[in-house]
Amino acid sequence: MQRILVIQTAFIGDVVLATGLLEKLHGQFPGASIDILVRKGNETLFTQHPFLHTVLVWNKKQDKYRNLFTLLKQIRQTRYDLVVNVQRFAATGLLTAFSRGKQTVGFDKNPFSFLFSDVIPHAVAEKDQALHEFERNHQLIIPFTDTKAEKPKLYPSAADLTSVARLKQQPYLCIAPASVWFTKQFPADKWVNLVQSLPHHFTIHLLGAPGDQALCSDIQMRSGRANVNNLAGQLTFLQSAALLKDAVMNYVNDSAPMHFASSVNAPVTAVYCSTIPAFGFGPLSDNSHIVEIGQPLLCRPCGLHGRPKCPLTHFHCARLIKNEQLLEVLPR
Repeated sequence: MQRILVIQTAFIGDVVLATGLLEKLHGQFPGASIDILVRKGNETLFTQHPFLHTVLVWNKKQDKYRNLFTLLKQIRQTRYDLVVNVQRFAATGLLTAFSRGKQTVGFDKNPFSFLFSDVIPHAVAEKDQALHEFERNHQLIIPFTDTKAEKPKLYPSAADLTSVARLKQQPYLCIAPASVWFTKQFPADKWVNLVQSLPHHFTIHLLGAPGDQALCSDIQMRSGRANVNNLAGQLTFLQSAALLKDAVMNYVNDSAPMHFASSVNAPVTAVYCSTIPAFGFGPLSDNSHIVEIGQPLLCRPCGLHGRPKCPLTHFHCARLIKNEQLLEVLPR
C-alpha cells in the first residue's frame, strides 16, 4: 500500500473515533502516505498529525455538491491503493465507488456498496458481544491488517500544550456541559448542583464551542464559586484535548468531549441521559466512569441519537440521576 484514503465526513465525535484507523493503518503500512477526508470545520483535529499526509476538506454548507465533485476529481487523480469509507451515506459512497482506487471498502448499508471491491457487514455486535464504534470501524480494514483494533488518538502539539499550561497550575476539573441534542445534555441546574458540591480546592474549567458560552456563563454565575472559568469558544479542539489530558476528572455528556478525552487517555466521567453505552460510543480511557439512571425506564433509550426534547416531557433519564453518582468517581 502506497496511498490510502480514509473518509469520515460526519460530526466531530465520529471523526475522532475514526482516528483508530489511522493508528492501525500506519502501524501496518508505515511507509504509506495516508490521507483523510473530513467535513469543513473538523480539519483542525489533524494539525501536525504525525501519520497524515493530506487532510481533504468537504465544505458541505456552501455549494455542497459542486465541492463534492471537485473532491471526486482530486481523489481520482491521486489513484489511491486503498479507499476506506467509514460512512453509510450516498455522497461518500459515490466518492468511494468512483474514486478509481485499486481497492475500495465500505459498509454494506452504503447505497453504493455494490460498486465497492470489499463490502463489510455493519454489525452492532459480534458473537453476542456489543462492538464499540472504533471496533466496528476496524472491521473495514481487517482484510488488510489483522483483528486487533486500535483506539482513537489525537495529537495536541507542543504549542497546544503550552497554550493551556497556565490553566494547569492548580489541581483542576473540566466540565463540558453542552450537547447538540437536548436529551443527551445533563440539565444546567444539575451541573450547577455538581459544581457547588465539588471540593473547593479544585479549579473548574467549563469547556464548549462558541455557541455554548451562554450555558457555561449561566452555570458559572449560578454556582457562586470564584474558581470557575468559562472557556467556551476560547480553545481549539486540540487545545481542549490537551487540557482534558491532565485534569483530575473530566465530566462530559455522551458527546464529542467524551471522545476527546478518550483520544488522549484522560480520566472521564460520561453522563448518559436518553442514550445508552451499549450503542457503542462509550468512553475508552483507562480511567472511565459511566453515570446513568439507577433503574430501568421503559422509554429509555428513546432513539440511537438524541432528541430536541423529551418525547414524554418528564426527562426522567436525566432528572433522576443523583449528584452523589458524579461525586463518587473523584479520587479520595
